[in-house]
Amino acid sequence: MRTTQTIAVSLPPAILKNLDRVGAVESRTRSELVREALHTYFNLRFPVAEASKAELAGIRRGRAEIRRGQYVSVEQLADELASPRRKARSKSARQDAR
Repeated sequence: MRTTQTIAVSLPPAILKNLDRVGAVESRTRSELVREALHTYFNLRFPVAEASKAELAGIRRGRAEIRRGQYVSVEQLADELASPRRKARSKSARQDAR
């Protein structure tokens, strides 16, 4: 069973010339160079980020809370954020807190 598939790609003559030049200098095939170029492109444009131990622990805690029913819906959150919950304090109350 093959582990690769063949595709056809159209390239402008200048790019093909550079591909062949680099291949000759590095003793590599066109396929090797194109595979490496695509691999580099994907890693730069779409990097794979792995969660840290702390992030994984947070995800586990969050999932456990959901299983216990300890969550709010998006609508409930939006309602809570939209309603003014805190009363405005007077300036003198702020100065006393300092």
